[in-house]
Amino acid sequence: MAKRDYYEILEVPRTATEEEIKKAYRQKALKYHPDRNPGDKDAEEKFKEAAEAYEVLSDPEKRRRYDQFGHAGVGGAAGGGFGGGMSMEDIFANFGDIFESFGFGGFGGSSRSRARRVNRGTNLRVKVALTLEEIAKGAHKKLKLNKYVVCDACHGLGARLGSGHNTCPTCRGTGQVTQVTNTFLGRMQTTSTCPQCGGEGRIIADKCPKCYGDGIIKGEEIVEVDIPAGVAEGMTLSLSSKGNAGPRGGIPGDLLIVVEELPHQYFQREGNHLLYEHYLSIPEAILGSNIEIPTLDGKARIKIEPGTQPGKILRLKGKGLPDVNGYSRGDLLVTLNVWIPKNLSSSELDMISKLQYSENFKPAPGKKEKTFFHRMREFFGKE
Repeated sequence: MAKRDYYEILEVPRTATEEEIKKAYRQKALKYHPDRNPGDKDAEEKFKEAAEAYEVLSDPEKRRRYDQFGHAGVGGAAGGGFGGGMSMEDIFANFGDIFESFGFGGFGGSSRSRARRVNRGTNLRVKVALTLEEIAKGAHKKLKLNKYVVCDACHGLGARLGSGHNTCPTCRGTGQVTQVTNTFLGRMQTTSTCPQCGGEGRIIADKCPKCYGDGIIKGEEIVEVDIPAGVAEGMTLSLSSKGNAGPRGGIPGDLLIVVEELPHQYFQREGNHLLYEHYLSIPEAILGSNIEIPTLDGKARIKIEPGTQPGKILRLKGKGLPDVNGYSRGDLLVTLNVWIPKNLSSSELDMISKLQYSENFKPAPGKKEKTFFHRMREFFGKE
């Protein structure tokens, strides 16, 4: 299951100050603290969830990474985030001083928390085409997005300027309604989202004539993104809060960037390795030579030993692609083939005809060269 947005968990805007985040976490901790909800597993999970959100958003560096890359930027993509990966004892140990500053203890006199629904914009998915050179070094891209943006007429509130909102008369601002019904098992109480305000706790007195009360309109936005080196075809990067704007002042969705790898003139990709095929002339294969081959950084010169057999593979270490996690770099594997000409002059044919009877031009009896596929398996560690 996808992790929820940390700002949505604490019900604060992305521009919230440190003090506002701390206050919001206090309210959540008071509401879902285990002492107040004995035996309630759902409340316990929400308590952990709020602790995880606060742990990230209260740290300036972690918050910066989260704002730029979403959960992947703070290690949450693998499901090992703070709240989800630690016990209740660990949370109390880490936040004990915070709980004391909040006055936790008897929990007396706290008011009933409201459960208003927080609107969230939808995620936006775009493809970004990258060359192997860009993948090798990382890329900075400016993306022009057609998306839902905040309505400039009402500033995203959905109400005509000057009219504001009214507290929902049905739920009295809580966003929920409670019904009690009599059954043969006794009286049963159910709580559901308020049908009049949709869980927002308020209704618009006079809708904005431009967005018709939604708070969002179709528009364009230029988004800049830094794509790390080593990404691969089909990989998805998440840019938090850069998706469609949330209705009526809600939380924006995320921008999902799908990597598309463009074909290269010379190279084929195999993981972080690059494969290149070079053809030698017959004299070069027999006599040896120094040849020049392309790399992602420019040109490289390599020595060809005399008597090089077709299918020989040379490895240029570190000339491949970097690992997306920055741990290593792949190699450039050069497969050497021998070019056999199809059209020869009469003098060339005469020279070749004389060589066919030479013992040096005949394969040695019983000698078997390794096949191309055998060599490739050796290079990739499969044999």
